[in-house]
Amino acid sequence: MASLSWSCIFCLFLAGFGAQVGLCFSSKVYVVYMGSKSGDDPDDVLSQNHHMLASVHGGSIEQAQASHLYSYRHGFRGFAAKLTDEQASQIAQMPGVVSVFPNLKRKLHTTRSWDFMGLLGEETMEIPGHSTKNQVNVIIGFIDTGIWPESPSFSDANMPPVPAIWRGKCEPGRSIQCIILQQVHSCLIIYSMIVSVDINLLVGGLNLLIGKVIGARYYMSGYEAEEDSARIVSFRSPRDSSGHGSHTASTAAGRYVTNVNYKGLATGGARGGAPMARIAVYKTCWDSGCYDVDLLAAFDDAIRDGVHLLSLSLGPDSPQGDYFKDAISIGSFHAASHGVLVVASVGNAGNRGSATNIAPWMITVGASSMDRDFASDIVLGNGMKFTGESLSLFEMNASARIISASEASAGYFTPYQSSYCLESSLNITKARGKVLVCRIAEGSSESKLEKSKVVKEAGGAGMVLIDEADKDVAIPFVIPSAIVGKEIGRKILSYIKNTRKPMSKISCAKTVLGSQPAPRIASFSSKGPNSLTPEILKPDVAAPGLNILAAWSPAVGKMQFNILSGTSMSSPHITGIATLVKAVHPSWSPSAIKSAIMTTATILNKNGKPIRVDPEGRMANAFDYGSGFVDPRRVLDPGLVYDAHQKDYNAFLCSIGYDEKSLRLVTRDNSTCDQTFTTASSLNYPSITVPNLKDSFSVTRTVTNVGKPRSVYKAVVSNPVGINVTVVPEQLIFYRYGQKIRFTVNFKVAAPSKGYAFGFLTWRSEDARVTSPLVVRAAPSPMGLMR
Repeated sequence: MASLSWSCIFCLFLAGFGAQVGLCFSSKVYVVYMGSKSGDDPDDVLSQNHHMLASVHGGSIEQAQASHLYSYRHGFRGFAAKLTDEQASQIAQMPGVVSVFPNLKRKLHTTRSWDFMGLLGEETMEIPGHSTKNQVNVIIGFIDTGIWPESPSFSDANMPPVPAIWRGKCEPGRSIQCIILQQVHSCLIIYSMIVSVDINLLVGGLNLLIGKVIGARYYMSGYEAEEDSARIVSFRSPRDSSGHGSHTASTAAGRYVTNVNYKGLATGGARGGAPMARIAVYKTCWDSGCYDVDLLAAFDDAIRDGVHLLSLSLGPDSPQGDYFKDAISIGSFHAASHGVLVVASVGNAGNRGSATNIAPWMITVGASSMDRDFASDIVLGNGMKFTGESLSLFEMNASARIISASEASAGYFTPYQSSYCLESSLNITKARGKVLVCRIAEGSSESKLEKSKVVKEAGGAGMVLIDEADKDVAIPFVIPSAIVGKEIGRKILSYIKNTRKPMSKISCAKTVLGSQPAPRIASFSSKGPNSLTPEILKPDVAAPGLNILAAWSPAVGKMQFNILSGTSMSSPHITGIATLVKAVHPSWSPSAIKSAIMTTATILNKNGKPIRVDPEGRMANAFDYGSGFVDPRRVLDPGLVYDAHQKDYNAFLCSIGYDEKSLRLVTRDNSTCDQTFTTASSLNYPSITVPNLKDSFSVTRTVTNVGKPRSVYKAVVSNPVGINVTVVPEQLIFYRYGQKIRFTVNFKVAAPSKGYAFGFLTWRSEDARVTSPLVVRAAPSPMGLMR
């Protein structure tokens, strides 16, 4: 980037204050999809489609026929037609319509997660029936490793001036110097960065923070207090030196970028969930991690700066301690009290009860797959072919001998130790030119990438890595390699053992689209129950977090985009969706937005069958995905929401043991425990968990109507096994928008059971389905038996 002098910095002026803005009501081509093919005659289907179109054309069959382009009536039902946005919205509400979406131009396969979830578009991410253009006034704060502002994902092109509410700033640092120019009468703040980093990475230049990245701060006092003062920090500034922060920010709010790929894989376009939203950066995480004091400083600044949402892809170790001894719980509690929604990742431990970021005032996100994998083929000498996860672009030109790494033990290493391909554990003479089968232990912190380096240094031609935890994460290995689970690994080792001269060949990685079933809950995604307050279900919801392509820092690997996996990647997907909800419903509280996301989620995969969990393929439950897999096409019209405010969280704290004195230390006001709940299960939460049911128990909930003013909802219950559930009243009748109605859910033990049982409660109207998971565990009887 060429260096720019001060004389090259131009003031920007707002113009055209008196200009008239015209609204365009022109039609666009939409697809109206109506599910599987029916038994109707194709000619009848065409007539039915014309009548549906006529209903939005004032009853005119002639106009309906003129707007009609195609009828889909052989393999599935639906049609294509020219419609205005309003007409598309009307058709989307008609019986039998599954979805209505714009006719977008398709390129080579995209980065896919947003397409997979049903949000189509490049910059607008419009949902039929709603305008999300107000996202330009929504500010997302990212507490992470910083940002690489020159990435095309953070372009300022065509962004309007910074929202007047913004009070943040750009902090100068070793690699970023900030200039703030304020034009008094226009209230336009122009941020610019003069960059001077390592000459091998970037030559000095100027990047104007006019519209996209509108604030950047960094925090390292806690880091410096705990770490060796001589330790080298790449950038003492908000600039991202690891790539993680750029990846998460672009996943949530990156601009549309064409021709993106990772070394030829996943080629297509990349975009975030809210491409026109604003980004504010709070760099708190450095080489070794993120310290509490830095995190709290970032929360404090972000609340003041005026962010609307905060996204965190980090968390404590499990089990998590008291809420008010945890920086993220504290920061998010106060953020919520100021109307800021906090979205956080559930963690990557993968075990039952390992969920973190479990406070009820934040939304906690688990990770799933989507219908795209990155895989290499492993072909054995007997013709058997297996597929393993990989991002390696190296390929074997010919087959080679395949052996267990235990057969290549070196020095003082035992065959068992060498089977894990530990550093220096392989005998070069035995390993040279061969494919080695290595292992990685369940729960191990060893690097899978490093194991490929160990094999390469020993002269190996390739590696098959058996992941005993079956965590299907693709890795950019340095030699032809692939990751397989225990079952495939067992078959490969059996082939080696029973074959005189076993051979194999590993191909380079390729992009595999349409992998099924999808989504699946990723094996690494941390699971419930909530270890601190089991009455609060965590995670809340699941989103794509496996093998996600997004922006990156060129300081690492000289790449602009990279593929990562983790709940770090799933969390910003929910941040992007929450931003769209905030754009359409700016007055909604954080809990209302969370409720909309949770109660519209699905527990079915794209084939209409129950979501499964990797690696064993068992049926998922609420401890895996919370309310389910997010459905962004429904979040803007949830029908009803479960709202909660500061007084509700105060009552929650009282229910888990806080007295008035300790409560007031937190709230700094005259809060009391007069309105406390009998248990934490009574918090007005979108899910209901009863972890210790003794014969019978009742909880109350209050729903707020955010759908049609006059609407009727009926309760539909799927009982947890061994539990009878009744709802009083069974019908809710609303007469106005914003009306609140209270109802009671009664639980009674009906039959002996062991452990947790899962069901759901759905409030169903003509236009909406509002679903809450029910999670119940019957308490042991006095005799020690389950009731």
